[in-house]
Amino acid sequence: MRELFDEVAGKSPLDPEEAVRRTTRGPRRKRFYAKAGVVETPDGFAVTLDDKAVRTPSGRALAAPIPEIADAIAAEWEAQREFIDPLTMPFTRFANSVVDAVVERVDAVADDVAKYLGSDLLFYRAGHPEALVSREAALWDPVVFWAAETLGAHFILAEGIVHVRQPEPAVAAVRATFPGDPWSIAALHVVTTLTGSALLALALRHGVLDADQVWAAAHVDEDWNIEKWGVDQEVTARRAARLVDFKAAARILGALNPR
Repeated sequence: MRELFDEVAGKSPLDPEEAVRRTTRGPRRKRFYAKAGVVETPDGFAVTLDDKAVRTPSGRALAAPIPEIADAIAAEWEAQREFIDPLTMPFTRFANSVVDAVVERVDAVADDVAKYLGSDLLFYRAGHPEALVSREAALWDPVVFWAAETLGAHFILAEGIVHVRQPEPAVAAVRATFPGDPWSIAALHVVTTLTGSALLALALRHGVLDADQVWAAAHVDEDWNIEKWGVDQEVTARRAARLVDFKAAARILGALNPR
């Protein structure tokens, strides 16, 4: 993960793994409230605990732009049992990051997403075996072609891992399509970092692929290796944890950009 916010916290608060590490340091906190709810305020839809507004780590009110997101956050708080487990609260962790670190830095986050276009996952293809080459093409080519035909962004594909400089007009054309609201760009950023592809994130936002298709496309090489060599339990556990945050970001992106 690029150190976009290194002067503040050392790593970007949009990095789901770093967010989990921050929120799980120290002793577990007992549930201290009876109920979670949502109320409409001038700042959006605020999440409440026993009718008191939830605050982010920096002390700001935790308010979402639409009811669906606020309801998802409240549901996470409501689902907690004796102790509060941040690992089960991806919407809350995401909201804290947006409110505390993205609202005033939308352009910086968008620029960080754009950096991925210089070395997007979809641009670097296997040279062999033929079955893997075909699988990558089947999952990745439709997105690359969509970027060219719809966004006017013509990228260069390469075989192997040797870096290829992408045309600046192509990068600029895609960058111009990024959303300008903090919640959408934050969700786009999370999907990009978890998949390694800004194009896959945009394909999800525009409905070119659904969330399951994007996740499969992001793991085509990994799944190929699993089929050939078997499952690595540690890798599987990390992937499952990342999937939790991916699903939350994908849901937020879809809710904010209905088609």
